[in-house]
Amino acid sequence: MPSRKSSKAAPEQLDLGWHPPGLVAGVDEAGCGPLAGPVVAAAVILDDQAPIEGLADSKVLSARQRERLFDEIQARALCVSIALASVEEIDTLNILHARLLAMKRAVETLRLLPKRVMVDGNRLPVLRFPAEAVVGGDAKVPAISAASIVAKVHRDRLCAELHARWPDYGFDGHKGYPTRVHLDALRRLGACPEHRRSFAPVRAALEAAEKSPA
Repeated sequence: MPSRKSSKAAPEQLDLGWHPPGLVAGVDEAGCGPLAGPVVAAAVILDDQAPIEGLADSKVLSARQRERLFDEIQARALCVSIALASVEEIDTLNILHARLLAMKRAVETLRLLPKRVMVDGNRLPVLRFPAEAVVGGDAKVPAISAASIVAKVHRDRLCAELHARWPDYGFDGHKGYPTRVHLDALRRLGACPEHRRSFAPVRAALEAAEKSPA
């Protein structure tokens, strides 16, 4: 499990009771559970005049569907922003606060300023815009669905790059998640530079390597 460090809690969901007119940004992330690589967040402002068919929670879509929708979102959304929190930041802050940091960065680098931000989950990053957290938002709010697809596809592409650099770990298959193949590779090979040292299976692999005879 990731380490826990005390820090100021994120703000609670902001319930405005009414929604000001203007652009709405949907925000989601990918990569909280894996043992390696950054966490990726995306913020998307859709164009109401150019609706995109088939938006859904990225987890229920096939890889081919996600890739097609990723290209369509990039072409038809008003703006899209992608941001990361690095492995070093995950290990320093813990995964929850690294996730919120990536989301904050994604919103802050949008080309257009939103009037409202809708974030998947039950925690909010600290933002300068009115915002609300939506549990299960990736299946309910089209802009969040779009953000979940963009974040997932971008992270999967990063995992393909990890596989090219360290092919023996099988990042192209498990995408960094703690599958049996990945855990076996960790036991055999130890951790690579992109593994999250604060996660228990990685920490155990490092400790085992230190104890093994040279």
